[in-house]
Amino acid sequence: MKSLVSLLVALLIASAIYYAYFKKMPTTDHGTAATQAISLTGVRMDLLQIAQAERTYFASNAKCVSLEELASSGTVNFARSGRDGYSYEVRCGNANEFSVIARHPGASTDPGVRYPAMAIDQNLQTAEIQ
Repeated sequence: MKSLVSLLVALLIASAIYYAYFKKMPTTDHGTAATQAISLTGVRMDLLQIAQAERTYFASNAKCVSLEELASSGTVNFARSGRDGYSYEVRCGNANEFSVIARHPGASTDPGVRYPAMAIDQNLQTAEIQ
């Protein structure tokens, strides 16, 4: 009987550690699930890669171009135009201003999943947008 109680206590402690470690992991974005943090980090890295390619293209050609033109010119080695439902778009502004925007088309029915729209500008500053 004593060994059964010890086994149950050990299982209870292991369950508590599992719950505390895996279910309550910190997230990178307020209101997102831990598994979604990986996806959002990938989207941010894609935005950074596209923005750096746009800056390189602008330095060589003195004009801002779309994502398709960046890919066709070979400036960006980027095989896709989105990730995990996000799609990317380059918006050109005045002079050397541009922004790369990532948007997800739909809202999730899961309360732990949020799809923020994100943008990065010519200064490589990433921000959540509306």
